Amino acid sequence: MNFNWDVFWQYLLQPSSVYLTGLWLTCLISVLAMALGCVLGLGAALMRLSRNPLLNLPVRFYVWLMRGTPLLVQIVFLYTALAAGGIFRFEDVQLFGLVVPGNIQAAIIALGLNEGAYMAEIIRAGIGAVDKGQYEAGRSLGMTFAKLMRRIVLPQAFRVIVPPLGNEFNVMLKNTTLVSVIGVQELLLSTQMVTSATFRVFELYLVVAIYFLLLTTLWGFFQRWLEARFGQSDRPAPPAAGSRMFGRGTLKLLRGR
Repeated sequence: MNFNWDVFWQYLLQPSSVYLTGLWLTCLISVLAMALGCVLGLGAALMRLSRNPLLNLPVRFYVWLMRGTPLLVQIVFLYTALAAGGIFRFEDVQLFGLVVPGNIQAAIIALGLNEGAYMAEIIRAGIGAVDKGQYEAGRSLGMTFAKLMRRIVLPQAFRVIVPPLGNEFNVMLKNTTLVSVIGVQELLLSTQMVTSATFRVFELYLVVAIYFLLLTTLWGFFQRWLEARFGQSDRPAPPAAGSRMFGRGTLKLLRGR
């Protein structure tokens, strides 16, 4: 087996600047695209719940389109096809003193648009899981729809949304490899650049697989912490000693005294 352990350990433990750039860009695109997807998903979910067809039907079409076409096609269409058709072209822009290339802008927008369709369904399901009595209680207090969502419904729905939200971000980390087709130098394209110079394909692709496995594992720990953190409010608090719910004599019986 033609496997060079020196090359493997070198790039795994002492990654070059090309690898570090790709790793940083992968994380940055994932976070920004996920944030965009959550914002779009929240707006789309609220519009989907509306009975007004002018709000409901466009969102249904958006979700149908994004979920029914491959993400890779969406990325290429947004960056290449629109420019080729003379409709829109992504140009480099300067933001906070940094130049953001057009392909990175297209990558974030394409991933965010795709993610927004899935987040819309997740958030809609989370809102639907909230008891209808919560809506009636809020309306009886004279709350507007926006205040009712912000103060009562969304905080409760978030506990239902967190697990699938974490899974979606895990998928987002891996989907960033697709933007390499439009020249974004994320982790996969960085690996391809190194392999073209070293010809050590097996070793370097194994390294990039371990990097992605490390990223998703770290996110898995954070996701479990989030689920435990927001799931605490679902657990009933233990009654205090001497409370009205349990008298002192009842507590002694429960303790076996």
